[in-house]
Amino acid sequence: MLLAVLSGFIVASFVPFLGKLLRGKWSFLLTALPLCLFLYFLNFIPQVSANKAALISYEWVPSMGINFNFLVDGLSLLFALMITGIGTLVFLYTSAYMKGDRYLDRFYGYLCIFMGAMLGMVLSDNIFTLFIFWELTSISSFFLIGYNNENSDSRKSALVSLAITGLGGFFLLGAFALIGNISGTYSINEMIGSADALKGNGLYPVIIAFLFIGAFSKSAQYPLHFWLPGAMKAPTPVSTYLHSATMVKAGIYLLARFTPVLGNVPAWNNTLMIFGGFTMFYAAFHSIFKRDLKEVLAYSTISALGMLVFLIGLGTPDALLAATVFIIVHALYKASLFLITGIIDHETGTRDLAKLSGLRKVMMPVAVAGALAMLSNSGIPPSFGFVGKDLIYASTLGSELGAALVTGVAVITNILLLYSSILAGIRPFAGPLPDAYKTVHLPDWRMWVPPLLLGVGSLLLGVFPGLIEGGIVGPALLSIDPTAPAFHLQLWHGFNVVLALSAATIGGGLLLYLLFKPSVGQPAWVAGLSASSPKNIAGYLSRKFRELAHLWTSLSQNGYLRIYVLVIISFLTVLLAYKSFTEVKFYVELSKVSPLTSAEMVVMFILAAAVIYVVYTPSRLAAVAAMGVIGYCICLIFVFYSAPDLAMTQFAIDTLTVILFVLVLYRLPKYIHYSNWLIRIRDGVISLFFGTLITILGLEVLNEPTSKETTHFFAENSYALAKGKNVVNVILVDFRGVDTMIEITVLTIAAMGVFALLKLQLNKYDQEL
Repeated sequence: MLLAVLSGFIVASFVPFLGKLLRGKWSFLLTALPLCLFLYFLNFIPQVSANKAALISYEWVPSMGINFNFLVDGLSLLFALMITGIGTLVFLYTSAYMKGDRYLDRFYGYLCIFMGAMLGMVLSDNIFTLFIFWELTSISSFFLIGYNNENSDSRKSALVSLAITGLGGFFLLGAFALIGNISGTYSINEMIGSADALKGNGLYPVIIAFLFIGAFSKSAQYPLHFWLPGAMKAPTPVSTYLHSATMVKAGIYLLARFTPVLGNVPAWNNTLMIFGGFTMFYAAFHSIFKRDLKEVLAYSTISALGMLVFLIGLGTPDALLAATVFIIVHALYKASLFLITGIIDHETGTRDLAKLSGLRKVMMPVAVAGALAMLSNSGIPPSFGFVGKDLIYASTLGSELGAALVTGVAVITNILLLYSSILAGIRPFAGPLPDAYKTVHLPDWRMWVPPLLLGVGSLLLGVFPGLIEGGIVGPALLSIDPTAPAFHLQLWHGFNVVLALSAATIGGGLLLYLLFKPSVGQPAWVAGLSASSPKNIAGYLSRKFRELAHLWTSLSQNGYLRIYVLVIISFLTVLLAYKSFTEVKFYVELSKVSPLTSAEMVVMFILAAAVIYVVYTPSRLAAVAAMGVIGYCICLIFVFYSAPDLAMTQFAIDTLTVILFVLVLYRLPKYIHYSNWLIRIRDGVISLFFGTLITILGLEVLNEPTSKETTHFFAENSYALAKGKNVVNVILVDFRGVDTMIEITVLTIAAMGVFALLKLQLNKYDQEL
C-alpha cells in the first residue's frame, strides 16, 4: 500500500532523467502507472463489499502519533478508483493533447505528484498525514495551474488558487489539532468512538468552522469559489483531472469522512445546507451567461460541488446515498465534457460558443461523447445521471426542514445545469459547419476515446446501476452513515412525484434553451452583480492591503539594513524592559558573582578598547579587524569558563567572518562617511539601553536556582541511547534532531533564494517591461 501511494512521487523523481523519451512518442507509457494502480485498488472491492475495511499501518513518527495509517473502506476506495481510473484516461489523453510540448516531462511529473498526493489524502487514517497530503495537492495543483508560466494570467490564477487553498489548509490544521487534542487520538477510525465528546465540547463550533473553511476553500464553495474559474487557464488535462474529478472533491471527501464524527448536529447540517444550497444556485445561474466553454464547465462544476455539500448537509440516509451516487455521476460526465472541450480548442483554436457549430460533421465520435455526457449531466434517461437526479429529488422531498423550498431550489438549479450541459455537449456540434472549420479533422484516438469511454460508462451504469451498487456505492455509503438501511439502485421507479420533478426539470431546461439566447456580453444587471462578487471584494482588499504594506514599509523602513536592525533592537528593548520591570522583581546577589581575575580583566579591557575603536574608526577594514578582536576575546572568555568546544567554534566562525567581510568590503570606499551627530547619539542611546538591559537580565539569571536534572539526563543517556560521547553533538543531532532538521531546512531554503537572486536576469525583464 505504501508503495502504491508513493509510486507517483517515485515516478516523478525519475521523470527529469527521462525528459527526451517522454517528450517523444513514448509518453503514453506513463499511462501504465495509474492503470496499474486502478487494477490494484479493484482487488479491494470483494473485501470492502463484505464490510471488511483494510487498515495498513507503517510507523513514521510514532513518538508524536504520526504514522502512515492507510484505511481502505468504501469511501476511500470510491475516491481511489476515481483518482486512478480517470487518471488513466487523462494520462493517455495528455500524450496526444500535449504532444511536442517542450516541458511535457515536467507536466507528467506534476501529474504524478498530484495523483500520489490525492491517493495519500483519501487513504490516510491519520489526520496529520492526511493534512500533509492535503497540502501537497495544493502545491502540485499550483504548478499544474501555472504550467504556462510565461502567461501572466496563468501565474496569477496559480497564485490565487494557492492563496485560497493555502488559507483553507491553515484553518484545517487548527481543526485537526483541536480534534486530536479532544479525542485523544489522531486516527479518524478511532475518533468515531469520541464523536459524542467532540460534539459536546465547548470548542465544537470552532472545530467545524475551521473544518468548513478548509473544505470550502478546496471545493470552491461561496464565497471561496472564485479561484476555480480562474484556474481554467491551465491546460485541459489539468482542468479535467483536478477541477472535475479529484482535487475539488477533496473538500467533499473531508466532509463525508468527518460526518460520522462531527455530523448530525444542527450547526453542522444547517451550515452545509445554507452554503451548499446557495452555491449550487449561484453558480448554476452564472453558468448560463458564459460564452467560453471552460467557463461554462467551471461554474457548473461549482454548482455540482455545492449540490454535494447541500446533500451532505441534509444528512438523511437518502441524501447521503444521493451524494455518493452523484460523486460518481459528476466525475464521469464532467471529465468527459472537459476532455471534449480540450479537443474542440485543440482542433479549432477557440472555445467561444458564438463561433462554434456543426463540428459533428468532422468529429462524429466526439459529438457522440458530448451527447452522452450531456444526457448524464441533464439527468435524461437512460443515463446514470437520471438515477442520481431521482435520488436527489427523493432526498429533498424527505427533508424535515422546508421540503418544498429545498426541492424547489434543487429543481431550478438542475434546470440551469441542463441548459449549461446543452451549451457544452450539444451546441458546438449542432447546426451548419462554418467554412473556417471544414479542414478540421478527428484528432488522435488517444484524445477522443477517453471521453467516449466516460460517456458510454455513464450510459452503461444508467441501464445497469447494479454493477456498482454492492461493490462501490453501498460500502461508500456505510462509511459515511454506518446506520444506513439497505437500498436498491434502479432506473425506473414508476410514476411518482420524483418522476414528475425529473420531467419538469428536463422540460424546463429545454424550454429555457429555446427561449433564452445570451447576448455577446453579459446583461448590465448581471455585470452589476459581478461588481460586488467575492472575487472583486477580495481583489479590492488585496489592493488595499498592498497599499497599507507600502505605507508601513515607507514609514518604518527605508531599504537600509542598519535601519532594519535599529527597528528590531528598539522593539525588543522596549518589550523586554516593559515585561521585566512590570512583571519581574530584580534582585542581584553580588556574593554569587565570582570576582574577576587579572586575566579576565585584561581580556575585558582589550574587548572594551576594540568596541570603542570599532565605533570611532573611519576605516572599514580596521573596523572589521577590530570586530575580529572582539570575537577572539569572547573565545578567551569561553576558555576561562571551561568551554573549549565553544571557544573553537567561536574562533572558526570569527576567522571566517573576518575573511568574508574583508573580501566583500575590499572594493568599497576606503572611509566611512558618518551621518550627523543626532543620529549617532540616537544609535548610542539605544545601544547603551539595550546592552544595560541585557546585562541586568544576565545578572538576574545568575541568581536563579539551577536544576541539574536535564544535565544528568543527557550525561547519563547520550552514550547509552545515541552512542555519542560529545553531549552537545548528541543533543543537536539526536535528542533535538527535529530542531536541527528545521534549521537545516531554513538554511536550504535561504540558499535556494540566494541562488535564484544570483541567477535573476533583471536586464531581460526590464527590457520586457
